[in-house]
Amino acid sequence: MHPVEAEFARLLSFYGILWQYEPRTFPLATDEDGHVLEAITPDFYLPSHDLFIELTTLRHALAGLKHRKIRRMRQLYPDVSIKLVDRKQMIALLIKYGMETEVPNLIGNPDLTDAAD
Repeated sequence: MHPVEAEFARLLSFYGILWQYEPRTFPLATDEDGHVLEAITPDFYLPSHDLFIELTTLRHALAGLKHRKIRRMRQLYPDVSIKLVDRKQMIALLIKYGMETEVPNLIGNPDLTDAAD
């Protein structure tokens, strides 16, 4: 588990939100024999919300693959709810819960003013 995922899990647990870590993989592309060529395994599933959560700490310009996979998942599995928590949202979450000093260790050296938008 990535350190950001561990902190996110800690927050969920602190607030009594049940979660599962990477419980399911969703095939996104298969070959003619049915072998999976591309898939996504969301980081968390929140059973009480019936919601999958994928975290990314990549800068927006580098997060294109995750965004594309999320779009494809929504096309193929329209009844499955998924939320992408991006770098900016993760920074804002850490700041909100008084963990701003951990941001550089968990995410790198972001411009913290971006999280205030």
